[in-house]
Amino acid sequence: MAREVMEYDVVVVGAGPAGLSSAIRLKQLADAAGRELSVCVVEKGSEVGAHILSGAVIEPRALNELLPDWKERGAPLNTPVTEDRFLLLSKHGARKLPTPPQMHNEGNYIVSLGNFCRWLGEQAEALGVEIYPGFAAAEVLFDDLGAVRGIATGDMGLNRDGTPGPNHERGIELHARQTVFSEGCRGSLSKAVMARFDLRHNADPQTYGLGIKELWEIDPAVHERGLTVHTVGWPLASDTYGGSFLYHLEDNLVSIGFVVGLDYSNPHLSPYEEFQRFKTHSEIRRYLEGGRRISYGARALSEGGFQSLPKLSFPGGVLVGDTAGFLNVPKIKGTHMAMKSGMEAADAIFDHLADVPDGSGEVTGYAERLRASWLWDELYQVRNIRPSFRWGLWGGIAYSAIDTYVLRGRAPWTLKNHADHTQLKPASACAPIDYPKPDGKLSFDRLSSVFISATNHAEEQPCHLQLKDSAAPIQINLATYNAPETRYCPAGVYELVEADDGPRMQINAQNCLHCKTCDIKDPTQNINWVTPEGGGGPNYPNM
Repeated sequence: MAREVMEYDVVVVGAGPAGLSSAIRLKQLADAAGRELSVCVVEKGSEVGAHILSGAVIEPRALNELLPDWKERGAPLNTPVTEDRFLLLSKHGARKLPTPPQMHNEGNYIVSLGNFCRWLGEQAEALGVEIYPGFAAAEVLFDDLGAVRGIATGDMGLNRDGTPGPNHERGIELHARQTVFSEGCRGSLSKAVMARFDLRHNADPQTYGLGIKELWEIDPAVHERGLTVHTVGWPLASDTYGGSFLYHLEDNLVSIGFVVGLDYSNPHLSPYEEFQRFKTHSEIRRYLEGGRRISYGARALSEGGFQSLPKLSFPGGVLVGDTAGFLNVPKIKGTHMAMKSGMEAADAIFDHLADVPDGSGEVTGYAERLRASWLWDELYQVRNIRPSFRWGLWGGIAYSAIDTYVLRGRAPWTLKNHADHTQLKPASACAPIDYPKPDGKLSFDRLSSVFISATNHAEEQPCHLQLKDSAAPIQINLATYNAPETRYCPAGVYELVEADDGPRMQINAQNCLHCKTCDIKDPTQNINWVTPEGGGGPNYPNM
């Protein structure tokens, strides 16, 4: 059955901050120039914001440039930061540390990034952008010369074996003069595009963290609207990068989360369990006790920084946002960078389409514009801070202080990044970690957490977690690393079960939160995450 074809000037893949900012900027430019420009955004979540997960504290610098009257438009930036606290935790205590300058949040806002993206989507639609939630971009289309021609959405109603079911519907081809890939961290189509055009040829490997978050409604007596708290130290060992955030929003809501760098070496480590025991610390539990957990989610984030940026343009398309790796790790912020990259991409694409009416070729002006922007310099100045934590917590803190206060981000060297999946040691060389059982009040098991993420996938669809070698989970991962996928997945997707002929790995794909950790951390890169049916996955409220 042939697929329906729809033609646009620009197709944007992903309705996150970067993609929506790009779409808005394109329509603003077209309106100002009196030109017709058709822009389409496809989003795999059931609605805009359904798959968006972040802390989040937003720096409004890019928003001020994109929509200067955002306050009058009712942007959901309702909680200005009033105080920053930075704590070093030990098992039984906490010490207040000076807040690093990158983490000062004066003038910033604590937000639900999902709600912010919903608002951005409204602004885009008011300008004439067509947004299609529930449609997963599953395939990159190429023209006869090998340039990107657009994308195709995935088929709906397939059986588990990939054959058409009784409710089968073919996907749609969306052709474009230029395609903006803004899928977020470790996008499946972006990964394929990077490989096809060798975009990582001159870049370090991208490195990642796994962020796990809960939203709580807490006792008004302990709520401090506008307070941000960040911690390092316990419960993580000093050789493992990570830390926490606790942000007090409006309406007695607290956003609490934990980030673990995916370059950790001990295969016994479980980021999920580290987060659960972190909440039992006296400095944290005093906020949560007597409260109510509302929602849960997890998402990987790109931590490689400046030296891990790929080539950003290629024939027919560009990479923006966390897809490319625009995240300021020391600042713990990426939204302003994602938006700025989307805006610069839009400016460059608009100029390119004016010069090349058929849109063919590569938008080289995008990278040129970025290099001249504040984004480039900001990312360059902090490029060595995250990789310095290869020397452990104290080594990283010491180097970061020197880099910030003495070298001021202008060191004549650049520290290299190494791929996360190469960092695991054999299980026999590492100490097991004894995690406490959940108490059901502050700490919880993974399946009850997945339940409140409102995650859902059609039961009979093909598994979107593809194994290149079906034997590797047992012969390599279990034998050498004691099945680390059963611990690094924050949703209980990977489960060892006993069969008559020995253990086998069961994949509970319906639990998947789309965090992409398995695609990143698997030691043999045997797991390939591809898009499930559109609309599947988590449905995050206010996250």
